[in-house]
Order: sequence, then C-alpha cells, then structure tokens
Amino acid sequence: MSGLSVSPVKTLMALLIGAILGLAAGAGSAMWIAGAVGPGVRIGGGINAGGWKSDWTIGSPAANPWTRARVARHGLLALSKEEAVYFTRNTDDTGERLQEACTYRVTGIALPALWWSLTLYDATSFLPQNSDNALSFDRTDADTARMGEAWSFLIAPERPDAGGPWVSSRAAGNFDLTLRLYKPAPDLIAAPLETLPPPAITRLSCRSAP
Repeated sequence: MSGLSVSPVKTLMALLIGAILGLAAGAGSAMWIAGAVGPGVRIGGGINAGGWKSDWTIGSPAANPWTRARVARHGLLALSKEEAVYFTRNTDDTGERLQEACTYRVTGIALPALWWSLTLYDATSFLPQNSDNALSFDRTDADTARMGEAWSFLIAPERPDAGGPWVSSRAAGNFDLTLRLYKPAPDLIAAPLETLPPPAITRLSCRSAP
C-alpha cells in the first residue's frame, strides 16, 4: 500500500493550484460580465426586438449582481424601466458587426416614449474619441429635420457630402448603438416585442482595408 500513497506535500500543492485556478476563473468571469475586461455593456435579458436587446430588470432590485456591476462601472443604464428603457445593438440587418469602416442608414418611425435618443459607443462602451460633435440622434433632431412619423440618419466616419442627419463613427472601431426611451408608454413596458418598432440598420458601403 505504501507505493500507492500520495505525499502530503503533493496533495497540498494540488489543492493550492486548484484553489488558485478556481479563484482566477471566478474573478475573470466576474470582470468580463461586469465589463471591466473584454467588450463593454451588452444587454441581453430575454428581450430581443428585431435585434435590439434589453433587460427589464435594469435599474431595479431584481437585477442580478452582474447587471448591477455593469451599471455601476459604466453608469449608462441606471434608471428603472418606468423612467427609461434601454436597447442595445451591435449588428446591422444582415447580422454583420457594426464597424467604423462602413456607412449605414438607420431608419425608423415614431417611438413609444416621451423622448428618445440613439447614441453610438465604441466597443468599450465609451464615446469615440473624435471632435465631430455628432455621436447621437434623438427625437429633437427628427423634429428639427421635419421628418414627421418616419426618420433616418447616416452613420459614417466622415460627414456625408449630401448633408443631412449624421452620426460619426470616426475612431469608433467596432461599435454599438444604444437606444434610450425616456418615459416609455405603458404598452411598451407590458409588451415590448409587440410595441417597439425596431429601427432598421442598413449597410450601404464599406471602405476596403488599406
């Protein structure tokens, strides 16, 4: 039997290595989910309206610890759904990743909220570092352009020659869009999939790599 015995030192080392690996895996997954490493804020709580994802527990005590950690870290999604609801999207209508090298047209109709905005964030959930002062489109922009019920704007790294509403993706790399709807209609909270008319994102062209 002595040939089958395991040295106490080896046993201790194995337990120590296992504990270290377990702590590293747990800490790494927590940091990933909280947005401290890897991609930034991503919402995915079972609500998916035409590619726009949301989670109705955001801003409430029902939010899981990982969602609350992301809110605390990024400060983007702090209000309850009665005050505001949030949807994010990082792909176009073909399912391709949104990226700085491409030009997109975003189109939609009147949204069920008192006020709304669409804002572009880079892959780390921060505003791109550019000086274009054109990182968001909102209901006021649509009203100013007198678009009526339907509205549209372009996303591109440079201001389009034809003019018109534009959101800059310069220095954004792979990016996301966050749709905020403030004071949403009760029907939207009760039945988001049936009530939200999801904005479409059409890829128009892409620059070839140098």
